[in-house]
Amino acid sequence: MNPEHPCIVQRDFTVLLEMGLPGSERARSQLQIYAELVKSPSAFHTYHLTPLSLWNAAALGWSAEDIQNSLNSMSRWDIPRDLLKDIEQLVSRYGTLTLSREGTEEERTYSTDTIGAYRAEHEPDGGIKTGKANSYTIGDRLILGAETPALLGELLTKQELKQLGLLRVDEVSASVPPENRGLLKQELTRLGYPVVDTAGYLEGNQLSFTLGKGQTKLQLRDYQVKAADAFEGADGLGGSGVLVLPCGAGKTVIGMAVMNRFQCEVLILTSNTTSVRQWIEELKQKTDIPADSIGEYSGQKKEVRPITVATYQILTHRRTKDGDFEHMKLLSERKWGLIIYDEVHLLPAPVFRATADIQATRRLGLTATLVREDGCERDVFSLIGPKRYDMPWKELERQGWIAQVDCVELRLPMTAELLERSMRAEGRQQYRIAAENPVKLEAVRSLMQQHSGLPTLIIGQYLDQLRILAQELSVPLITGSMSQTERVRWFDAFRKGTIQTLLVSKVANFAVDLPDAAVAIEVSGSFGSRQEEAQRLGRILRPKSGENKAYFYALVTENSKETDFAARRQLFLIEQGYEYAVRRFSVTEANGGRNAKPDRGKKKEA
Repeated sequence: MNPEHPCIVQRDFTVLLEMGLPGSERARSQLQIYAELVKSPSAFHTYHLTPLSLWNAAALGWSAEDIQNSLNSMSRWDIPRDLLKDIEQLVSRYGTLTLSREGTEEERTYSTDTIGAYRAEHEPDGGIKTGKANSYTIGDRLILGAETPALLGELLTKQELKQLGLLRVDEVSASVPPENRGLLKQELTRLGYPVVDTAGYLEGNQLSFTLGKGQTKLQLRDYQVKAADAFEGADGLGGSGVLVLPCGAGKTVIGMAVMNRFQCEVLILTSNTTSVRQWIEELKQKTDIPADSIGEYSGQKKEVRPITVATYQILTHRRTKDGDFEHMKLLSERKWGLIIYDEVHLLPAPVFRATADIQATRRLGLTATLVREDGCERDVFSLIGPKRYDMPWKELERQGWIAQVDCVELRLPMTAELLERSMRAEGRQQYRIAAENPVKLEAVRSLMQQHSGLPTLIIGQYLDQLRILAQELSVPLITGSMSQTERVRWFDAFRKGTIQTLLVSKVANFAVDLPDAAVAIEVSGSFGSRQEEAQRLGRILRPKSGENKAYFYALVTENSKETDFAARRQLFLIEQGYEYAVRRFSVTEANGGRNAKPDRGKKKEA
């Protein structure tokens, strides 16, 4: 027993991390590489080792032995041997299957007699029906290589894989049509056998450009160079995967650095028109790509150019519920050499399906939060690619590249009238009643007074609530119904300091660049969305002048469903090392002009 070690590793793949010990922070930084945070009460954080978390660690270069040694160095008691064996088995599966185009065209041509003889011996009911008299040409077909004959034999019994056209070539390899490349990887990952795809990529149309303007070259930060290196891979043979960095870390710059490595035409997909135009502006400012080579493809414009920036919404637009996605053809409109999926955690299901068909095109995912509330992280892994680089938020904070943020969960009382309404309601309606607690208006007033002079964002989910706040506080409100032109006008006014406070709905959750915002007040949110919480905090992460500090407040009605959802919302940020101080708000104190009183020394209990 090692009582000073902070972790308790259990047979069911659970790891309990005791907080407050000397090794707790080091343990947290390692666990987030190969485990997922499940819950985070103040004393113990609970992590879970999952196949996907282990495979992502393997893609980052961690071996089973590395993970086992890490756990052993942190574990209070001996780790169950069966668990160590299971970890070894799961991690070892990454790399047991490869997809390639090995060999020359001549080497990929087999005689009918050779393959027929093999299958006659091993698959008596098999046979080759190629339509050719003397030879069977794999040609562009891909080769699925297995580590052992037994593994390949097991996979070839799966009906769902047979339907994808797998054809056994020899004891440890089978061929598959290239058009099923994505579907095969998706299905094999689902079956528990992730594929290392080395089949290569189309080069796409070339486009020469440099980073910077004239004699001024764009200077990349060290971590931005490392992220681009990780995606490019050894000898420039990389071309698929996800880079995970905090908001404010310059993911757009990293995307441009990757574009510069491959010097090709690029399709950039992002979350909204505001983000589209920010990308275009950044490209114009930080590269020498001619302006007429950069196009916007959105609800307002349909420009297809060597560098095209589009929204996910336009790709998934259709005139009727059962109609075709008429703009999905953009994915193959030109011979793209690279597709960038900005905010890849938002990728909608139809784009996943289309991405399965374009696996020969390089694919880069950019995100601050590789978590999805729909559980589709596995599809990101198999179709976009595994995690190639992950920069911890707190590490960037220590280096001064992002602001230091104080996080507070401000708990508000429920009036007798509100409590009665809540008791009569059910399910989601109870949550909404708590989220729209009228006391939040007074809490916002108090916080605005406390941080008077600092640029402030008030962010919420429910439009009725936001309209009341806008009227009572005399603050402009930006919602999805506002025109793009009007949104830009208000965002510009905020950036210039003409106005110091903005009320924003969910439209500002992603890809809105407001670098001077120093205070964020979250009045309501999308239930237990971890990614939304992280993205909202990300709105205030840009480095600040002076002490480089920012403030994030989550307003939560106490003893309500909102409290439970708040605990889940905060999981990702807690995993990154943020702590929520708990304060309770008193309406009497606020009306008396005093700030909410903190519970001294108390941290968030999720």
